[in-house]
Amino acid sequence: MIGIIDFGSQYTQLIARRIRELKFYCEILHHQTKLEELKAKGVKVIILSGGPGHVSNNQLNFDVRILKSDFYILGICYGMQLIAKVFGGKVSHGKIREYGKTIFYPDKKEKIFKNLKNETVVWMSHWDYVSKIPQNFEIIGKTENIEISAIKDKDGKIYGIQFHPEVVHTEEGKKVLKNFLLDICKLTPNWNSFSMVKKIEEEIKEKVGNKRVICGLSGGIDSSLLSIILNNVCGKNSLSIFVNNGFLRKNEPEQIINFFENKVNFKYIDASKTFLEKIRNVEDPEEKRKIIGNTFIEIFEKEGENFGAEFLAQGTLYPDVIESISPFKGPSARIKTHHNVGGLPEKMKFKLVEPFKFLFKDEIRKIARKFNLPDFIINRHPFPGPGLAVRIIGPVTEERLEILREADIIVEEEIKKADLYNKIWQAFAVLLPVKSVGIMGDKRTYANVIAIRIVKSKDGMTADWVKIQYKVLEKISNRIVNEVKEVNRVVYDITSKPPATIEWE
Repeated sequence: MIGIIDFGSQYTQLIARRIRELKFYCEILHHQTKLEELKAKGVKVIILSGGPGHVSNNQLNFDVRILKSDFYILGICYGMQLIAKVFGGKVSHGKIREYGKTIFYPDKKEKIFKNLKNETVVWMSHWDYVSKIPQNFEIIGKTENIEISAIKDKDGKIYGIQFHPEVVHTEEGKKVLKNFLLDICKLTPNWNSFSMVKKIEEEIKEKVGNKRVICGLSGGIDSSLLSIILNNVCGKNSLSIFVNNGFLRKNEPEQIINFFENKVNFKYIDASKTFLEKIRNVEDPEEKRKIIGNTFIEIFEKEGENFGAEFLAQGTLYPDVIESISPFKGPSARIKTHHNVGGLPEKMKFKLVEPFKFLFKDEIRKIARKFNLPDFIINRHPFPGPGLAVRIIGPVTEERLEILREADIIVEEEIKKADLYNKIWQAFAVLLPVKSVGIMGDKRTYANVIAIRIVKSKDGMTADWVKIQYKVLEKISNRIVNEVKEVNRVVYDITSKPPATIEWE
């Protein structure tokens, strides 16, 4: 059992993901978890996450007895600094901030750096640094700017690294984690994503029992899989409700209805006019998300009352949770509110069931194949809960929705024609809040601008823009300006995540 202590890093769940990929079981734990709780859980290995705070002034009430117990320990970034401070070293504010890709020079005689290159690319994200190591510790790695970039205690059970091995930009990060867990901790890899199915079913049974539950079905893979599992576990005590909020992609409502109406206990509600009226003239993206989230809940509460449901099940995933707020009420910074997480009202009638909240999208896809969901659901690109409302920058109107729908379907069609759809993470159109001058048919035009966003990613936590072939971009652009008469300009977003998010709002 591996326990990941969460100090609020945006990357904490990536640590869990990498460890699962290596086939080890792990759980993310609150930074105030006590030593006794870890021992009761059977934890043998501790990973200390990074975090936005400073060890010099953050009072996180961390149980320092954990570091002085008999666990194997790996501290990452903030975690390394915490180790240094607790054992009598010194952590200082840096003059130079290390952020992004950095060359790291490992001490290759150390087991944790076995088979690494002499100079390896790592991802740094820190300002503070360890300026003096504690007694009984030694330096095992450096960068050009930071002499102390990796440490270990002389007993070989406690390690600290200033870089983030969990982020894909650290080229040999997974190897570092594997070396630590296999060669140092001597663990046996025996976990796989299918073992989560039993835990999901057990959680549903434990929470719901013989009572009734409704599922917010969007047609995406997360809620679709949850709908099927709920139907299998709860039968007629579960009701999957598909609410058309009016912000769906072209032809989406028909596809979802056709597939689910005979698969599960299903109800369709067209509330598109209600949603649109509620966000009319709303420009702020956070406000949009909250209004949409609250409106979903209002509908679900009404339908749930009619059905006699006490529970609302949602397909919330790890990236949704961490970008809204730390799931452990830790110090992580909120990036944006997701309608099915941070957008929920403080008071609502339902008890939440979110059995996927520790899973990533690719893990959900593997499980969905086990349940024989069709390819058009399994391979569907991620789509935000508020839908096209947060891909229209600024106010949302019927006219702007229609413009975006037509542009978006062209992007999807051309990506599929180029055989790229299943090779990338997301491809979509964004309607910008500006107009530009153009010339069409020898006449001056003053029309809308569409931005195209195409990214590759493994988990949605980090992403790179796709260096797509010019001829594909050209075809997309030509079709949009020719077929969507309200658009005269198309631009391509070449920003990675970070610093940007995948969605624009």
